[in-house]
Amino acid sequence: MNTPIMSFKHVSYLWDEAKAAKLEGNEVDLLIYRSNILGADLRITNYGGGNTSCKTIELDPLTKEPVEVMWIKGSGGDIGTMTRAGLAGLYVDKLRSLKGIYRGIEFEDEMVELFNHCIYDLASKAPSIDTPLHGFLPFKHIDHLHPDAAIAIAASKDGEKITQELWKGAIAWVPWQRPGFDLGLKLKEALDKNPGIRGIMLGGHGLFTWGDTAYECYLNSLEVIEAASAYLTANYGKKRPVFGGEKVSSLEASQRKSQAAKLAPILRGLASSEKRMIGTFNDNETVLQFINSHDLGKLAPMGTSCPDHFLRTKISPLVLDLAPNADLSDVLGLKEKIGKAFQAYREMYAEYYQKHKHPNSPAMRDPNPVVILWPGVGLFSYAKDKQTSRVASEFYINAINVMRGAEAVSEYVSLPLQEAFDIEYWLLEEAKLQRMPKEKPLSRKIALITGSAGGIGKGIAERYVQEGACVVLTDIDQERLNGTVADFEKKYGKDVVLGVRLDVTDTGSLAEAVQATCLKFGGLDIVVNNAGISISRAFEAHTDEDWARLNDILVMGQYHVSKAGVQILREQGLGGDIVNVVSKNALVAGPKNVAYGTAKAAQLHMSRLMAAELAEDKIRVNVVNPDAVIENSNIWEGGWAENRAKAYGIDVKDLPQYYANRTLLKESVKVSDIADAAFAFVGGLLSKSTGNMLNVDGGLAAAFPR
Repeated sequence: MNTPIMSFKHVSYLWDEAKAAKLEGNEVDLLIYRSNILGADLRITNYGGGNTSCKTIELDPLTKEPVEVMWIKGSGGDIGTMTRAGLAGLYVDKLRSLKGIYRGIEFEDEMVELFNHCIYDLASKAPSIDTPLHGFLPFKHIDHLHPDAAIAIAASKDGEKITQELWKGAIAWVPWQRPGFDLGLKLKEALDKNPGIRGIMLGGHGLFTWGDTAYECYLNSLEVIEAASAYLTANYGKKRPVFGGEKVSSLEASQRKSQAAKLAPILRGLASSEKRMIGTFNDNETVLQFINSHDLGKLAPMGTSCPDHFLRTKISPLVLDLAPNADLSDVLGLKEKIGKAFQAYREMYAEYYQKHKHPNSPAMRDPNPVVILWPGVGLFSYAKDKQTSRVASEFYINAINVMRGAEAVSEYVSLPLQEAFDIEYWLLEEAKLQRMPKEKPLSRKIALITGSAGGIGKGIAERYVQEGACVVLTDIDQERLNGTVADFEKKYGKDVVLGVRLDVTDTGSLAEAVQATCLKFGGLDIVVNNAGISISRAFEAHTDEDWARLNDILVMGQYHVSKAGVQILREQGLGGDIVNVVSKNALVAGPKNVAYGTAKAAQLHMSRLMAAELAEDKIRVNVVNPDAVIENSNIWEGGWAENRAKAYGIDVKDLPQYYANRTLLKESVKVSDIADAAFAFVGGLLSKSTGNMLNVDGGLAAAFPR
């Protein structure tokens, strides 16, 4: 029975003896299990950070002789979500034999290509730059982690001394060096000079620990991190208040969120001056303690120390000179003021690039800040997609923890600028970026779809998210909405989906939905007005209530949602799309349909009027006109189907075929057909089209525009 010797207060002990027992004898599965539970605790390592490995004896497929194989997280992977497919398997003897042809640190990058000649498992992920760091150490199981507490010591002025004293020589120290082949040799040298040690601290970088079994390695890692965490905790506030104490007071939570949601689209527009970005907002206690402190002005410009932090958060954050409770109603004035701060940041970044570039450095990348700090309110981060944006926020919070710890026990030391540049513009990192898959048509876009818990709205949302968009699902039916959100999260992940209850007739509900959208994603690019109802009655049977309800939901709902969306689109200054799902009934007069048809006609003409007025802001407004889309639609409930069948003199069961037979193509119209049309208007091929309508009705001559 594996029982930890010590209790853990600062990290989570997640080893499940029953689960591990089922994996007994399979070291690779135990490696994956250990990696996943280590990655589940952000205090131990963040998304994509760190590396883990194990060594096993396998049969060589060519010689049938036993050989030692190292299994290690492949390039670009994440230990918290790693599977067998994310591993690289390499011959240990071949990897170590590369020492014989190593030409020195100035030729380090050429070694990475040679890792491919050491591959044992042909299904391997590309080996990472950390491969030799694990390969040159003799231990069966190895963890290379980026715990905040360990990096705080590693990134402090007295880090080597603290490491020696805290672990009494059981943890060796290797000064900062960029990861690679030479650092692997340095680790082996440190071990040779310090036999019997339990780990190695990498200056400014992270921690190496190991064990003979997966469990021993896991326990060793936790015990070292726990000791570092306890040491820091004992020193917080001992010399001086944390971060020098509070300089700015936070707004209360609801005010912070209100202010952040108002400013987020403006920040997004500025951060998207080269490419459109997706945002994340965070105002947790760690963030507030740092951004409200006296030390913010000293520490923020210094940047981060750990390479993984730096690569995701950029050289330094942009700190806003804006009062927490500032009046944000003057959008033009705000854009001008904050725009100057952005321009100053871009110029600083360009100077950093010019000063530190090499003759073969890649071209300068986007000079906009990734992390933006608003004292008293919170942290904003902007990146190419929601996951990258969220991870940047998480990594900067890790960096805050590192700075707090380093300042508590010594003095924080950031990465030297040349070292930072050499990592950011490392040719190997550039090659990794070039291997990234091509972005999808709706990547970097945020779409809000009304009435999207089912039917056409859900179909459009699903098509959009499949094409790369972040989607905001809204509906008046909370239970149905919850089910759809759960379905989307399971299929596409939580990062790209937000569910918000929305009654399009309630402006308060709308304001809450817009705020939630801006807080989750930073802004908005596409509005799809799809929410609706249908009432089918004879002309004289209609009531004033029927007319009012149809007008409120279809006409005024489209107006209010579009108006709220346009405000965000204008604040961003990036253009955008409004797609209004109307109906063939806007063009065709049918029986027992006067109130519904009139409202639909109003929606259609409003769309034309909007297109004419909003074009100067590069906001396109287009219409999709469906007909007889029956599958998974609430529109056929409440007697509508029965009334339409009665109007046509047929049975309800024959209604779908009746609709198909009356079309020129003799085809039933599906939800996916409408989703295709809604995508066509926003997918890039029709970017010069506005004020148009696309009939998706199987072909109804009466609905031909003329």
